[in-house]
Amino acid sequence: MIAFASLADFLAMGGHGAYVWSGYGLCVALLALNVMLPLLARRRYLNKLARTRRREASK
Repeated sequence: MIAFASLADFLAMGGHGAYVWSGYGLCVALLALNVMLPLLARRRYLNKLARTRRREASK
């Protein structure tokens, strides 16, 4: 078990905190992109489809 004397020691991770926390941050950011980009692409596709259908219906 790893024990830290304080929250500051935990965040510092023995001098490696910048690497550890930036790695976690990058991982979370990439996971968020993997969720958001398909949702945004779906929304754009549905909006484009709706515009095309309205345009064809008005002809």
